[in-house]
Amino acid sequence: MAPSKPARAAAPPAGHARMAEALLPPLPARLLLATDLSMRCDRAIDRAVQLAGDWSAELDIMTVVETADRPDPLAVLSWPPADDKATRLHQARRQLQRDTRGLVLPARLHVAYGPAAAAIGRTAAELDCGLIVVGAGRNESFGRFLLGSTIEQLARSLPQPVLVVRSRVHGDYRRVLVATDFSPAARHALRTAAGLFADCDLTLYHAYTAPYGRVTDLPIGRDSMRQLIEDGECAAFLAGCALPGELQSRLRLVLEGKGLEMALGRYVRDHDIDLVVLGTQGRSGLMNLLLGSSAARLLGWLPCDTLVVRQPRD
Repeated sequence: MAPSKPARAAAPPAGHARMAEALLPPLPARLLLATDLSMRCDRAIDRAVQLAGDWSAELDIMTVVETADRPDPLAVLSWPPADDKATRLHQARRQLQRDTRGLVLPARLHVAYGPAAAAIGRTAAELDCGLIVVGAGRNESFGRFLLGSTIEQLARSLPQPVLVVRSRVHGDYRRVLVATDFSPAARHALRTAAGLFADCDLTLYHAYTAPYGRVTDLPIGRDSMRQLIEDGECAAFLAGCALPGELQSRLRLVLEGKGLEMALGRYVRDHDIDLVVLGTQGRSGLMNLLLGSSAARLLGWLPCDTLVVRQPRD
């Protein structure tokens, strides 16, 4: 039951909201799409093109030919072992050119050789890309690196956000959900989402173990937050995020008294969420759930795209 006299969420100091908008992470000037050339990665290409167009950003597209001694689950391309390096690189470039023919905006193509995560990270650094886009490919003949160890390596090692695309593109993202445990990593994820998708419907989602026993779905502006989180943690979290006043007033808070893994997928489906944003290095299981042994399962049961945002190191 909601408290009868709820407290108002803590507000940023006067003038701070005006500063916050300028301090939000800027839109990336360059995007890097990493594709394993499977059919499912066509969706990632479409999303990368759409975002680059909306943000007036440059677009680079790359694929990686793994070394022959790499095990197949980590391979981006699995050409016959008899093919030498030069032949495999040539074949990969030809297919990449075919897959990207007819794009509505120009893109530079790159083919790398070696371990996938290292090659993607090196290319992103050299090109100064602000966002990495990958597709949730499942084509066994091309490997499954985007649902296994490579996505973990990318999220652990890259400073850039990593967008994993699994849904068809039917337009811009409209409803974006940011999962939070009120940690600094979650704060960075929310601010990143606000910078990238300020015009979307933003939802801040927290799954907790508490006696409420029901879903509480309230706009941030209502006077309920401090008493729902008894120590004021949620209010302090939002104050620390220093979001622009207009954005904070329409941000929606969802608190669910269920485990994250069970509740999040159901909420995403029930509310037609287009994108889930997850911060890494969180303190209550998000880091382990996303980057531990459950990484492939997490990306498997979320029915929408996922943006993985790594907290900057001090």
